Amino acid sequence: MIFLDAAATTPVRREVLEAMWPYLTGEFGNPSSHHSLGESAAAALAAARTTTARALNCRPAEMTFTSGGTEADNLAVKGIALARQAADPALNRVVISAVEHPAVEESARYLERFHGFTVDIVPVDGLGQVTPHALAAVLRPETALVSIMYANNEVGTVQPIRQLAGLARELGIPFHTDAVQAAGWLPLDTKILGVDAMSISGHKLGAPKGNGALFVRSRTRIEPLLHGGGQERGRRSGTENVAGAVALATALSLVRPEQGHVTALRDDFIREVLAGVPGAQLTGHPLERLPSVASFCFPGTSGESVLLELERQGVVCSSGSACAAGSDAASPVLLAMGIPSEVAQTAVRFSFDTAVTAAELHEAAAAVRNAVGSVLTLGIR
Repeated sequence: MIFLDAAATTPVRREVLEAMWPYLTGEFGNPSSHHSLGESAAAALAAARTTTARALNCRPAEMTFTSGGTEADNLAVKGIALARQAADPALNRVVISAVEHPAVEESARYLERFHGFTVDIVPVDGLGQVTPHALAAVLRPETALVSIMYANNEVGTVQPIRQLAGLARELGIPFHTDAVQAAGWLPLDTKILGVDAMSISGHKLGAPKGNGALFVRSRTRIEPLLHGGGQERGRRSGTENVAGAVALATALSLVRPEQGHVTALRDDFIREVLAGVPGAQLTGHPLERLPSVASFCFPGTSGESVLLELERQGVVCSSGSACAAGSDAASPVLLAMGIPSEVAQTAVRFSFDTAVTAAELHEAAAAVRNAVGSVLTLGIR
């Protein structure tokens, strides 16, 4: 099997499993307990926080461990917007892009339904990017928060986060970015990017599912969503997942900044697919895209039928976001980019991890050519 669905999840790295294993076995203490087992757990949690903060170039106190990217997004969008509204009721608008992950979009819609916020949507261009001009056009004195993802999970387009965050900063508006897909591939330096909050998730990096983190700059107020014992400096109550925090920190420490070999392999794969499949269309920005994502539309086919045929040939990939798997509706991301619904429904996404090889991608490109050809020949839609 050739696994090309790393944007959905990645296998747990051996180094990560070995690092977290003690905290699943003998070192099982609660970090809030005042005895040797608890103190050992607390020390491990503090070390993991320091390592995670180092990866994002922030202070350990600015990191909050969560159950994953979805919780981190919810805490950022709801928590910051509600805290801002509590301080000033006139701040009742949130800005998101048209291509956000459902965790951000649905958080914004929750604020709209239950707290009277207005959700302003920033459009994207045909390559999936938010331009600074488009963002500036929707910012208002009443804007409480801007949330724009760093890199798109379906088409891989990378946003100009430094410029976008700079626009918000000039107006004193907190800026959050969902960096779940970017982590491991793009710089996460929160000072250089100029963001006030950033979400990451462990299982995209070689850690197990169920752990993530949210950076919130110290000057940024945030209302907790989970109440109880006041863990995580009051931002996220609940006994901390020490093993998960250790796993996330270890995975981040294993990230290597140079992923140029994957970019080159991705580009070769794109060329092979476009050359081998007549009418194939690359989606997303041709240059400003994640090294790990190549996404296409194959007009005249059914994306789900192509996926099934590819799996039969030993290639595992997806039609887009794992959170929308099984849906017959066209991807909102592709529709926002101006791709017609009937074409958007033919989308297939290939996403790689750092272990992918040229031989695997060459074999996968041949399988794509055969799969699309089979679906077209059979007239499956």
